[in-house]
Amino acid sequence: MVQVNDSYLRLKAGYLFPEIARRVKAFTEAHPEAAVIRLGIGDVTEPLPAACRQAMQQAIEAMGTREGFHGYGPEQGYAWLREAIARHDFQARGCDVSAEEIFVSDGSKCDSSNILDILGAGNRIAVTDPVYPVYVDSNVMAGRTGDADGGGRYGGLTYLPITAANGFVAPLPEEPVDLIYLCFPNNPTGAVATREQLKQWVDYALANNALILFDAAYEAFISDPELPHSIYEIEGARRCAIEFRSFSKNAGFTGTRCAFTVVPRGLTGTTAAGEPVELWGLWNRRQSTKFNGVSYIVQRGAEAVYSPEGQEQVRALIGFYMENAAIIRRELEAAGLQVYGGQQAPYVWIKTPEGLDSWGFFDHLLNQAHVVGTPGSGFGAAGEGYFRLSAFNSRANVDEAMRRIRAL
Repeated sequence: MVQVNDSYLRLKAGYLFPEIARRVKAFTEAHPEAAVIRLGIGDVTEPLPAACRQAMQQAIEAMGTREGFHGYGPEQGYAWLREAIARHDFQARGCDVSAEEIFVSDGSKCDSSNILDILGAGNRIAVTDPVYPVYVDSNVMAGRTGDADGGGRYGGLTYLPITAANGFVAPLPEEPVDLIYLCFPNNPTGAVATREQLKQWVDYALANNALILFDAAYEAFISDPELPHSIYEIEGARRCAIEFRSFSKNAGFTGTRCAFTVVPRGLTGTTAAGEPVELWGLWNRRQSTKFNGVSYIVQRGAEAVYSPEGQEQVRALIGFYMENAAIIRRELEAAGLQVYGGQQAPYVWIKTPEGLDSWGFFDHLLNQAHVVGTPGSGFGAAGEGYFRLSAFNSRANVDEAMRRIRAL
């Protein structure tokens, strides 16, 4: 008899977004006339930048010739894309990151889960609460937690509450941990971290021999020049942090799939016997064994993001979504709701009205306004009483959704 991975049975009833999809499906089947507007999942809606499309089209044409055909590419990514990333995203900001330290992948969601392949099962893990669910669920699946309690918190994890009281920036752990998941700009709250706040985390990690897994998937939405875009802008971070980045939200690659992870040379962990081991070599081996790389065509499209035309078009995309976020903030505040985020990130975090919990507010908006958002409790126990709306949609849909909500 084939035995299953029992760790999957510890997962709560359903991953957040499939549960949302289930409820929306049931509603639309019962009310086929309803024009539902989806501001829940963080999927982009605007077309790929023209520079990326043109680069992909040229790559397709090249693939149709013997001279321009590409088969298996390097699992780490083509050198020309890695060099462009290093130069524009890191070196231009004073970060000491080389092309060799960049690993191109098909998604930061995948990488933030797959990174567990090279990390030991005995690590003490800290996550924020609320949190991007993948960080928690991937550890549950890998057998690194106990069962969930009544509030949805899993045994074996250290939860760091982020609330309005602390500006949605997690406090340092009160006891030593080994792995720390941080996400800035934050999903789901839209909060950002200052240099001083990130320095506290880097100092903590260095003092406790901990590793920070830093998700910077939304860094392109930061407009304040005083705020850091990368953890490597903080001195000492190369010795304690791995960073995840994505082309999904800044350049609309959610359906095209391209991202990258930075693993600095010299960043080490230890064996069970206490011997130091460089993580770069382990990740390189993992990718070479389990991953065949991102397609040549897609990587050419990603490279075009860094062209002058691509940069201009990406800025326009980001500006469009951030204007959506500004509209959502303005209209919800005018409706009397308490609103956070939406200024350096494409997510708006809302305190639910008195008398409604997170899922209650979800059902209220769906049934009365035909608008879909994301219940805060789906991101963790501390997210109860909050609700997330995404700025990723057309202007017409955002305006109409806000009109409906204001009418409530």
